[in-house]
Amino acid sequence: MNTSLTEAKILANNLRDLVGDINGVDRVLCPPYPYLVSVQEQIVGSSINIGAQNMSHQDKGAFTGEVAPRMIAELCTYVILGHSERRSLYGEVDEVVNLKVKAALDVGLKPIICVGETQAQREAGDARPIIERQITIALDGIDDPSNLVVAYEPVWAIGTGVSATPELAAEIMGEVILRNLKLRFGDLAAFEVPLVYGGSVTPDSVKGYMEQPCIHGALVGGASLKPDDFTQIVQAVALVKGIT
Repeated sequence: MNTSLTEAKILANNLRDLVGDINGVDRVLCPPYPYLVSVQEQIVGSSINIGAQNMSHQDKGAFTGEVAPRMIAELCTYVILGHSERRSLYGEVDEVVNLKVKAALDVGLKPIICVGETQAQREAGDARPIIERQITIALDGIDDPSNLVVAYEPVWAIGTGVSATPELAAEIMGEVILRNLKLRFGDLAAFEVPLVYGGSVTPDSVKGYMEQPCIHGALVGGASLKPDDFTQIVQAVALVKGIT
């Protein structure tokens, strides 16, 4: 819940000018629901995509305050699902995330599925089984991974300024997430699923993550509100991954 409508328009306009013509890197802006149309209008003519921050798994009906998949499917391409704040603050469990993933795919949206452990879970040695459970249940009943994105966001690194080391992130993303995708979809299909890291990503830290073969991009939080920082992150991804 950041920016006013005016601020959102200015931010989107600045990002269009700064990163709108960088080829080969998928850039997705995920504004609050009320700003989806306005932000979309600001990036017309660029190759930047729009995503929503959440959605209901219900197709329609008397669910006051909720937003249906078909509503946002007319406005954007991606949707973030299972974000740690949705899990911790609003009680979304793995089974609900799975329902949302299926609902998103049914209407042609590309879900960005978030998984990650808390500090207590990591200290207890439960990081791997927790993430294994999250990704396994989130993908239950999914046969085609071609429109999926998976984001690893250790909860203890979100908004804290303390990020996981590139090696730690790569360990989880390669040995747990990618391994699960391979077992479920096969090696070739699994390698087509973008894996992104989220958790206090900055222009200074992003290069280390992108140097890990199993990390393909970033789920950017606070730095996305700073046009110059976000631009440097996009440029770093393009540079390290050899994209021009």
